[in-house]
Amino acid sequence: MAARVGIRELRARLASHLESATPIEVTRHGRTIGLYVPLPHDSGMNERERLLEAGRRMQAELERIGLDEETLQSDFQSWRQRQRADKNN
Repeated sequence: MAARVGIRELRARLASHLESATPIEVTRHGRTIGLYVPLPHDSGMNERERLLEAGRRMQAELERIGLDEETLQSDFQSWRQRQRADKNN
């Protein structure tokens, strides 16, 4: 489970938060604005394995806050279409 941290606290204690193996849910005014999922510190894992494990942790955090892959993909595609439309105007 991610630690829920406000942006002020994140700024104040950035080094210690980044050294932690715990994912961080960053909030602003109580709303989630981002997730930070560190790579595992396990030296027995190669880079690919560490990235895959971080991906699994990210998936678990997204599920915890109620997001799924289809919703994210749909939201991203909508955002992308708006960006293209704005660029063409």
